[in-house]
Amino acid sequence: MFDQLTKRLDEIFYSLRRRGKLSENDVETAMREIRLALLEADVQYDVVRDFIARVKDRAVGQEVSKALNPGQQVVKIVHDELIHTLGEPVPLNSSGRPFVIMLAGLQGSGKTTAAAKIGRLLKKSGEKVLLVAADPYRPAAVDQLKILGDELSIPVYANQSLRPPQLAKEALQQARLSDSTVVILDTAGRSQIDSEMMEELRTVQKNSNPQEILLVVDAMIGQEAVNVAEGFIESIPITGLIMSKMDGDARGGAAISIRSVTGVPIKFLGTGEALEALEGFDPSRLASRILGMGDVIGLIERAEEAIDIDIATQQTERLLSGDFTLEDFSNQLSQVMKMGPIGKLMGMLPGEFSKMSQSVDPQEAEKKLSTTQAIIQSMTPAERQNPKLLNASRRKRIAAGSGTQVYDVNQLVKQYRDAQRMFKKLKKSGLGNLSRFS
Repeated sequence: MFDQLTKRLDEIFYSLRRRGKLSENDVETAMREIRLALLEADVQYDVVRDFIARVKDRAVGQEVSKALNPGQQVVKIVHDELIHTLGEPVPLNSSGRPFVIMLAGLQGSGKTTAAAKIGRLLKKSGEKVLLVAADPYRPAAVDQLKILGDELSIPVYANQSLRPPQLAKEALQQARLSDSTVVILDTAGRSQIDSEMMEELRTVQKNSNPQEILLVVDAMIGQEAVNVAEGFIESIPITGLIMSKMDGDARGGAAISIRSVTGVPIKFLGTGEALEALEGFDPSRLASRILGMGDVIGLIERAEEAIDIDIATQQTERLLSGDFTLEDFSNQLSQVMKMGPIGKLMGMLPGEFSKMSQSVDPQEAEKKLSTTQAIIQSMTPAERQNPKLLNASRRKRIAAGSGTQVYDVNQLVKQYRDAQRMFKKLKKSGLGNLSRFS
């Protein structure tokens, strides 16, 4: 997300931070570079112009000239103005019961997946969700929503013999009969905006009276995303935006532009295909990630969702005492892998850690983790508890069972023993007791 923009801005700010004082010419040069970086990231021209004007106005004033570190002060100003441009976060309006969310968007924008992702979030918060397959024109959409609903244990209402407006009306009746508190309508998309599509959406809206009409916009289409949003807003009262596919090769500028241009708040960011890859929109956290400051709060939230705290505490105590097993190691790896791709997690770390992620091949890192897991899972429970049992014939069997080489098994055992020795030394030095204070 925003990798190229983050890299460009980091280079600009590094140059600024090296200077003890900033002249007006220094600021002018930096603003020119920032302007170019934003335009290359596909941020809309007028948004860039206004953004640079606000930053420059503050950067050449007393706020920077009297700062102890002028370069860092400029970074703070850019951060503040990015938040201003991205707009205030606006929560879902869940006032009615059932609370109805209607999703709209072009075909291929990710509406069906977004419906399931939102359903998952609301179910986790205690809501009883009903998904509605209101796209009878693309049979795969109905099947896809049913598959996702089964995966999440969320019921899906579908009837391909009905037109979407009538289906929406019947879905509401079904929601009331089943005591569903949330109804999510996955409406039909088209390859382009047309009058027939909009008329149908208006009728679906009339029949379902949704509290939220969320437009799913594909971030991969760049600045065209803003034009798509404006086309829908002219026809139906969009209350919020979902920027999908933010994890792709998109330059990301549409997410920065779209609030300023349309006036409609972004409510969610889709950051991957997985059903948990949906983030509530937080401009402060997004601005920090754009500027390479990481997103520690987002990382903590992922950890809280993926990691069992009681198990993790027990494992940490064993780790710090030097009394951990390959079983413990395997369990820790499983919990880390639940948090998401390694490259994405490193990108959420601040400062130098974020830079490190740019030199890590995410696919290679994932492959190494999977290989390690495969080796450990090919061991017997006794071998995982006591690696001293691993003689030559056992290692050969484990390598064959995990699709690896004996060399890979040997390397894993060596790394395990090195770590065990290190933590035992820590214990002897007294540092192993630090877990009591954590």
